[in-house]
Amino acid sequence: MAADLAGLKDDLRRRMDGALETLRREFAGLRTGRANPALLEPVKVSAYGSELPLVQVGTVSVPEPRMITVQVWDRALVGVVEKAIRDAGLGLNPASDGQVVRVPIPNLTAERRAELAKAAGRYAEGARVAVRAVRRDGMEHLKHFEKKGEISQDEMARWHDEVQKLTDAYVKRVDDALADKDREIRQV
Repeated sequence: MAADLAGLKDDLRRRMDGALETLRREFAGLRTGRANPALLEPVKVSAYGSELPLVQVGTVSVPEPRMITVQVWDRALVGVVEKAIRDAGLGLNPASDGQVVRVPIPNLTAERRAELAKAAGRYAEGARVAVRAVRRDGMEHLKHFEKKGEISQDEMARWHDEVQKLTDAYVKRVDDALADKDREIRQV
């Protein structure tokens, strides 16, 4: 039984780590005035009869702090890549130079910074909700163990406290990540 409870805690930790990793990826996609290859992750390119992620048609790199380049592997796709970046709603204006698409990162306006801060807050709240959903699942498992008589009420209370401490720690990590991202957005 102790192995089941330890496995439950490991599973909860793994799932909460997943929520944090998703938050990190979402934050990486928020433009803060500095070039970051993750900014172009949501871009899909119409190529070879399907929608492909940008990284499947070219190499994304950051040669300068305010510039992203995409080295397109197939010369015929340069215009399509340029259009996909422009139409992705990221506020970017790419320009092609042979097989390389250059994407300058413009300065952020105060209004855009406020929008980014709101988006970061929404992403963080989504991560908090995900962490709490994991806690709820864990608590249901504990209730199930207690109902089957596999753990006592005292053990249930102890495990409840452990799951709550784990949840609180992950919510704090989400809040810390949000504070860091907010500072980054306002600082640039």
